[in-house]
Amino acid sequence: MTNFIQKDHNKRRIVNKYELKRLQYKSIIKNLNLGKQIRYTYINKLNQLNKNSCLSRVKNRCIYTGRGKAVYKMFRLSRIKFRELAGQGLLPGVQKASW
Repeated sequence: MTNFIQKDHNKRRIVNKYELKRLQYKSIIKNLNLGKQIRYTYINKLNQLNKNSCLSRVKNRCIYTGRGKAVYKMFRLSRIKFRELAGQGLLPGVQKASW
């Protein structure tokens, strides 16, 4: 499972590295006041960037197990690990419901 966690960490690092550059290229491409030739060059530059630099390639994964399904975004934990840690009282502000 550690391989999933390492891949996720690398993708997030690459996204943060190229985030500003991708935003600049996209804003130039969408600017219709510029000539077509300039916009086409920036389309090519955007296509030459690393494919993992796109935010949509990042998947929410559990930081403990690497599980990709049923992950709570706020805690970045899977439902299984969340229940386990909350039952032990290790998550601040979370307590078991009783009525």
